[in-house]
Amino acid sequence: MSITYKEHSLDNGLRIVAEVDPDAHSAAVGFFVGAGARDEAGEIMGVSHYLEHMMFKGTERVSADALNRAFDEIGARNNAYTAHELTCFYAHVLPESLGRATDTLGDMMRPALRQSDFDTEKNVILEEIAMYKDDPFWVLYEACLDAHFGGRGLGHRVLGTTETIAAMTREQMLGYFEQRYSGDNTIVALAGRMDFDDVVRRVEDRCASWQTTKPVREASAPVGEDIRVDRTDERVGRAYTIMVMNAPGVGDERRYAASLLAQILGGTNNSRLHWALIEPGLAEEAQASYDPHDGEGELVVFACGDPARADEIAGALTRELEGLSASLEEDDLARLRNKLATSVTLSGERPHDRMQRLGRLWTMRGEYRSLEEELERIQAVTLDDLRGVCADFPFTPRTVGRMLPG
Repeated sequence: MSITYKEHSLDNGLRIVAEVDPDAHSAAVGFFVGAGARDEAGEIMGVSHYLEHMMFKGTERVSADALNRAFDEIGARNNAYTAHELTCFYAHVLPESLGRATDTLGDMMRPALRQSDFDTEKNVILEEIAMYKDDPFWVLYEACLDAHFGGRGLGHRVLGTTETIAAMTREQMLGYFEQRYSGDNTIVALAGRMDFDDVVRRVEDRCASWQTTKPVREASAPVGEDIRVDRTDERVGRAYTIMVMNAPGVGDERRYAASLLAQILGGTNNSRLHWALIEPGLAEEAQASYDPHDGEGELVVFACGDPARADEIAGALTRELEGLSASLEEDDLARLRNKLATSVTLSGERPHDRMQRLGRLWTMRGEYRSLEEELERIQAVTLDDLRGVCADFPFTPRTVGRMLPG
C-alpha cells in the first residue's frame, strides 16, 4: 500500500501533517516551531536555544523526571534541536507508542519556566558556548555570518553570546515564548504507521487552547558588499578560510540547481575542491555547502591547511568559484542524479527522516511536496539551470574570513 499524505488544521492555526505508511514498522512525530536565532532581538540572542533546553524541565503538572520516564517507558528515541529559523522537538517510536509520544511532546511544549531551572540551565548554556569557542572553524564561521548579514537575523549565533546569555532574564524568555510558541506558528509532523484521526484528537486535546499571535519574521538580507573578516588565535595551528556568498532562498525554484552546484563544487568526494585542494596536498579539508533560508540563502566554501600556504588556498578557492560555470559537464549531473536517487531511497525507508523533511518543509515553505516529487525536480535540473544560478548569483560580493595562528 502506498504512502498517503494527510493534514488537519486547528482553529488556532496549528497544522498537523502526516505521511501515513501502513507498512512501516515504526512511527515518528515532531513539533516544529517557527522560532530560531533569526527571530531574536539582539539583546536576547540565544533565547531560542536556551528555551529548547528549558522545555525538558517539566510543566506545571508534569515534572522533568516524569517527562523523561514517559519517553523511556516507550523506548523512544527523542531529542530536540534549534536552528536559525525553527526549533524542533521529536520522538521516533514503535507504532503502538505513537499516541503516548505525541501526548508527552504536547505536554512538554508548555513548560513551567521556573526561575530555579532558568538559573541552573544558564550555566549549562554558558559552558556550551565556551566549548564552541575552542573550535576555530566555528568561531570564524559565526564571525563571517555576523558580518555577511550585518549583525542581524541570520547572522545571529544560535547559542547566543556569553554576554547575552549572562544578562538574559526569565521574563524576557517568557515574553519570547508567548509570542513565538503559538498555535499558528507550530507544525506537528508525523510519518510511519499510525491512526491519523487518533493523533489529531490527542493534539487537539493538548494544543487547541494555544494562543494565535500572528508572529512576523523580519527580512535579513546580506549587506551586499565584499567584506573581510580576519582573526588570529595563538591556540590555532592551521589556517582556516571561509567564503560566504549569496544564494537562492528556500522559496526559490532555483534552490534545486543551487544544491547540485554546491555538491559539484565541494561535495565529500570527487568534487572540484577535492581535486584542486585536497588531492594535490594544498589543503587538508575543503568543502562547500548550500543553506536556503526564508527569503535568501547562502553558499559557503571552507578550506583548512598550512598557514604558510594560506594565500594559495584562498587563491585556489577563488579560481574554482570563478571557473565553475565554464567547467560544468553533463557527466556532473549524471553522477549526482545517481547519488541523489540512492539518498532519497534510503531516506524514504525511515519514518523519522520523512517526518523531519515534512516538518521542515511546512515550517519553511508552508506547502507539501512528496519525496518523489522533490526527486523529480532535482532530476529535471539541466546544465543551463546550473549555469543560470552561476549567472544570477555570481559568487560576488562575498564575505571572506581567515583564521591564522596568533
